[in-house]
Amino acid sequence: MIYDTLIGPFVDFEFMRRALAAVIALSLGGGPIGVFLMLRRMSLVGDAMAHAILPGAAIGFLFAGLSLFAMAGGGLIAGFLIAVGAGLVARVTDLKEDASLAAFFLISLALGVTIVSVRGTNVDLLHFLFGSVLAVDNPTLLLVVSIASLSLIVLALIWRPLVLECVDPGFLRSVSGAGGPAHIIFLGLVVMNLVGGFQALGTLLAVGVMMLPAVTSRFWARDITAMIGVAVFCAAVSGYAGLLLSYHANLPSGPAVILVAGGIYIVSVVLGPAGGVLWRAMPRRHLEA
Repeated sequence: MIYDTLIGPFVDFEFMRRALAAVIALSLGGGPIGVFLMLRRMSLVGDAMAHAILPGAAIGFLFAGLSLFAMAGGGLIAGFLIAVGAGLVARVTDLKEDASLAAFFLISLALGVTIVSVRGTNVDLLHFLFGSVLAVDNPTLLLVVSIASLSLIVLALIWRPLVLECVDPGFLRSVSGAGGPAHIIFLGLVVMNLVGGFQALGTLLAVGVMMLPAVTSRFWARDITAMIGVAVFCAAVSGYAGLLLSYHANLPSGPAVILVAGGIYIVSVVLGPAGGVLWRAMPRRHLEA
């Protein structure tokens, strides 16, 4: 019974194994990115960037149909252009970067949906917005794994300036000029991981597997390294449990993964030892922090 419920689907079906490998790769690449976005108070930037890649992917769809590399390449180009454009607007005007990104994201979302609707069908539009992790093929899996591997390598190279910028950005600016380049590289990693997530989960859900586990980790750890470990673990567990829920309950795979991640988040809000509701409500000794 336990074998048939928890292990059998992945042993019996290749598409389930590919889907599991994809969500684990997304967890390894997106978990650390999500933690840094949260610590830098850029959580909603991930959502904006997820929508920013839609018009590029839609233009790739116009020229090549549901071609993996055309859509991924278009999404990457669009994401980088939106990131650079929002940064330029914030620098040359009085508008803050988050407001600039919000404007670009709304325009991008509307443009992308319009392009897909004109050329494609409602099925194509649903594929863009929600994806299907159970439909991941070998080329898509290779793309997702490659993006996750590159993300981990680049994060290791820019680890120190990223951590310093989270902890004390003023000190980083006073001792080094690495903060600006690290920020640009980091935004590039955000775009790359969202493109990888878009191929499996769609635009509207790609940011969920990145941000929900990251926010959850805040209730279980205070150290950055520990938070990243918790985020990756929660994302992987959400992927595994979400795929099983999708398989046994006949639910859409992407939303099932995100709903499991949301359930873990709600439990963490209540029970998490690092600021959870119950722990904050418990009586403490005098002068205890």
